[in-house]
Amino acid sequence: MDDFLTRLKNLSSAEDFLQFFGVPFDPAVVNVSRLHILKRFFQYLRQQGQVPPSGDELALFTAYRELLARAYADFVTSTPAQEKVFKVFQDVGGKQHVSLESLKHSAPSRLAA
Repeated sequence: MDDFLTRLKNLSSAEDFLQFFGVPFDPAVVNVSRLHILKRFFQYLRQQGQVPPSGDELALFTAYRELLARAYADFVTSTPAQEKVFKVFQDVGGKQHVSLESLKHSAPSRLAA
């Protein structure tokens, strides 16, 4: 079990995770959504709560693989803006509103006149 966790801790990129778990992927999808895929994967892990019993590497690997494949699939047919994984996409539909008045107040005094 320690070997599995050690190997898992050494993974850093979306490609690393997808290759480790044997999830087929399109590099074009990963290039656009890599951070979103990993964040969604970790959200799914948290939502799952109970993981297979400790010591059962195969069950753990299978459960993680299914969740990663599900996270990846979310972005095959959708976009990061539609999935709203990160807070910036959740706030105001991903759009930020800056009023002209707030810009005037933030500008140096010579520009405000």
